[in-house]
Amino acid sequence: MFTGIVAAVGNITSVQPLGNTADAGVRLDIDAGPLAMDDVALGDSIALNGACMTVVEKTAKGFTVDVSRESLNLTVGLDAPGEVNLEKALTLAERLGGHLVSGHVDGLGVVSKFEPVGESWELVIEAPKSLAKYLAYKGSIVVNGVSLTVNRVEDVANGCRFSINLIPHTIQVTTLKHLKVGGKVNLEIDLIARYVERMLSTTNK
Repeated sequence: MFTGIVAAVGNITSVQPLGNTADAGVRLDIDAGPLAMDDVALGDSIALNGACMTVVEKTAKGFTVDVSRESLNLTVGLDAPGEVNLEKALTLAERLGGHLVSGHVDGLGVVSKFEPVGESWELVIEAPKSLAKYLAYKGSIVVNGVSLTVNRVEDVANGCRFSINLIPHTIQVTTLKHLKVGGKVNLEIDLIARYVERMLSTTNK
């Protein structure tokens, strides 16, 4: 489990195919940057842009993970060198600063607006129809591994459009500063919303 509070911005420095077939995954070398690695062991989980990955090797500057082709097909930002948001798995001794996050990407959204508003930034994302029912005003959403609050939500033909306010600190300490209109983002819906939907669907049968 994670909280969606990014601990550091790291860098994918190397992407190596794990095979010669079209369904082969990749091995990523990660420069962990300022992320403390002294308490990380082989087999531990670290979220990369919101996707939970397993540490298969520790290196002088960070760690290595193997990413399956299925994970690559369902996420963005894990198939090429570049910055990534990093968060180590939650321990029971830590504060829950964001919300409960599983590290399993539920779908991809598309940025439709990203503009400064006063000292903050407004981020508007188009979410697919399969996720629309889980998004609510003042509810939680994870975007590229960052726990955020939905300020506005509107149903549209192919899903929903939701708005988020990003404060300067969030822009400064995450990779969200690099978002562009038309770009895709990893989305994870709120865990509680998922269970509520499941309970309601079984009750109504």
